[in-house]
Amino acid sequence: MTAVRALLVAVVVLLLAGCDQVGGQGILKVGDKVPLLKTKTLKDVGGDMSKITSYRYPDPRMYQYSFDEAIKMNRPVILEFATPGHCTQCDQQLQMLKRILDRYQDKVLILHMDQYYNPEAYGTFQVRGEPWTMVIGADHRLVTTMPGRLLYQELDPIIADLTAPKPQQGG
Repeated sequence: MTAVRALLVAVVVLLLAGCDQVGGQGILKVGDKVPLLKTKTLKDVGGDMSKITSYRYPDPRMYQYSFDEAIKMNRPVILEFATPGHCTQCDQQLQMLKRILDRYQDKVLILHMDQYYNPEAYGTFQVRGEPWTMVIGADHRLVTTMPGRLLYQELDPIIADLTAPKPQQGG
């Protein structure tokens, strides 16, 4: 094998390794309060979706708020780390999240972090591999971290529980 061919094979392997790779748990544990972080919004890029995501069919609802703004809205937040420009699983994950957003649109916020356009979020949350999903409660604490592609049936019960009306106390 020539040196050039070996180098090309190594580059391809490295590029593919990021897709659907399961990494460590990062800096946050379930129950930890999440750090505030300013991330890019659609407004920051003048409404140009190609400057905030590599996703072919982006949903503007996922890019309305910076993470620090979203957390302060006191609603559950799904923070999705996915770079569909180099990850087929990420593309499928974002398709599924649009369905979740359709169902819970007034009760939950979904923010998509694309490594090409919000790399600081990957560093802050120490995300290694994609897709990677973090669910954060209205209390600003990490509810769960889920590496890899999820099924609707896996995520829906978590969001349903977080958005269900809470029983009244007292009386």
